[in-house]
Amino acid sequence: MRRVSLFASALPLAGLAAAYPRVDGPAPQAAAVQFASRAATGKTVIPKDSFNSFDTHWSYNYPWGTDHNGGARMNKQKVSTANDVLTLTASPATGEPPATNGGQQYPVHYLSGTVFAKQQFTVKPGGGYDFEADFKAPVAKGTWPAFWLTAVKGWPPEIDIAEWKGSGKISFNTFNTSSQVAAHDVTYPSPENWHTIRAQIRTASATDVWVKFFMDGGEITTQYGKNYVNSAFYLIVDLQMEGSSGSPGPSAGTTFQIRNVQVTDYNP
Repeated sequence: MRRVSLFASALPLAGLAAAYPRVDGPAPQAAAVQFASRAATGKTVIPKDSFNSFDTHWSYNYPWGTDHNGGARMNKQKVSTANDVLTLTASPATGEPPATNGGQQYPVHYLSGTVFAKQQFTVKPGGGYDFEADFKAPVAKGTWPAFWLTAVKGWPPEIDIAEWKGSGKISFNTFNTSSQVAAHDVTYPSPENWHTIRAQIRTASATDVWVKFFMDGGEITTQYGKNYVNSAFYLIVDLQMEGSSGSPGPSAGTTFQIRNVQVTDYNP
């Protein structure tokens, strides 16, 4: 989702990839193996039924307020948690003042919903996390839902565990700077159906992490984040509109549904 309003190019993280080659198992190989998670079993820190006790685990809007770098302003009335399914709804709106982010202004054409986890997440040396959830995500032009991690202080780091930018594809991204980004897009099949997305994050060195992305049980790609260890993250579930997904967006209401969010802590 890009915490700041900078245009990032999809450049491979060549230096990190060379140091920690792509892996196919549950942990990096060669020199990086000593930094793999040492925890035999993880601890569940956000359970799959967390939307049944929303106020315990989640808060409304972004951690910094109602606006970001798109065409939607967040409103808690656009958030529903019926039947333990989080539904975010974006509806066309008029007369809203522009949003400001990173010194730029964005016209606001929608009221929508976003939530973030009250708990922050920090990868410790020798540790990591698993983030998993089921999604029904819109892929029409002008819709920009995402499930993402962003730094509590500064930016980057950022990991887009799942991002949809109005193209019919799903994106998996890891930011090291605004211009050094590992970005991988694949076709998002049958958006009307539920799909399970998972990201494994583990230490690859004393300062860096690797991230393995999965969709519906199949591994998609592995990326690397520099200086991510000991950096605290927010976890955000977001239905932004327009912005990077193009404009104009839909003229009718749009929904983004999420269920079974689970976060497992593998820090020692």
